[in-house]
Amino acid sequence: MSVSVSVSGPGVPRRRGRTTVLIAVAAVLGVVAGTCTGYLVQADRAPDALPSLSQAALPQAKGDGPEPLSAAQDRRIRTDGDLRKLLLKKPVEARDAGYAIGADGWLDLAGYAETYDKPAGAFGDLVAGEFRRAAVVNWREGSSLFVEIRLVQFRQDDELVAADDAGDAYYWAGKKPHTDSWPIPGTGDGMAYVHNSPDRKAGYTDVYNGEAHAWRGDIEMQVWVSSAKPVPKKKIMDLATRQMERL
Repeated sequence: MSVSVSVSGPGVPRRRGRTTVLIAVAAVLGVVAGTCTGYLVQADRAPDALPSLSQAALPQAKGDGPEPLSAAQDRRIRTDGDLRKLLLKKPVEARDAGYAIGADGWLDLAGYAETYDKPAGAFGDLVAGEFRRAAVVNWREGSSLFVEIRLVQFRQDDELVAADDAGDAYYWAGKKPHTDSWPIPGTGDGMAYVHNSPDRKAGYTDVYNGEAHAWRGDIEMQVWVSSAKPVPKKKIMDLATRQMERL
């Protein structure tokens, strides 16, 4: 009686390559054979033995479709319309600001870029940022308090530019020394600022400033207040809150 012994160890390498290939080939042949058998079984069946793939025609809905949403229900209807209508109205007692900005309440790309310290650089950034349009209103209250409000709209095909632009405004406003700030209710991250140190320029009256920034959807809100006296927190917060309620 002869006994065959299989030895494995460091000196006798195991030849698994050929066995693995044979098993794999057998498995593939088995799948092919099974598939062929399935086709043959189906070919031998009568046509009426197979389930029908067709279905009975479903009845179509009749009548008019749903009414389109109103502007109160669909914010996009309002923001794609006349942007100037979303601006706060001048108070009855307010007077003309005495300086012109924009044309008939609109700021085009070049006009808006001019509101920056470096208009040329701002122009390129606004083009890249998909600036769409801007609406503006301004007025004077009393003898020395001036208000200006801007709504800046972006196309936002690729990113939330309005949010990014507002974020930049938060950074620069908060960086000024002697500044108090408060969140604007109902805006998420909107902020209002009062700068307690005036801007001083030889030959001119000292000017105190307040500002507020927030965004909603594709629109950035900017509120600017300047006065010969410190800007009250109540004033900047009231303007910012009421303007955001209109968006």
